[in-house]
Amino acid sequence: MPTAYGAEFRQDVIDVARKGEAPLAQIAKDFGLSVTTLKRWLAIADRKEIGVTRAADDSAEMRELRKRNLLLEQENEVLRRAAAYLARDINPK
Repeated sequence: MPTAYGAEFRQDVIDVARKGEAPLAQIAKDFGLSVTTLKRWLAIADRKEIGVTRAADDSAEMRELRKRNLLLEQENEVLRRAAAYLARDINPK
């Protein structure tokens, strides 16, 4: 079973890795981690740092895009029905 590491330990490892004074493989070995784990921690930390500022903007933008998409779908349905109604008068069967 994987060992659970504390948040402070993770942050220390990430800080050391970001200094770039040693290769990731050496840092991982020094701290008793796998390189994959270290890379994953770095990726998660990057996403959190970037995501904190963009998350609110992205979710608000997503809500606006969904509203716009719904409106366009409704308008498309109205136009489709109008075209079907007008086509019925032109080409009766």
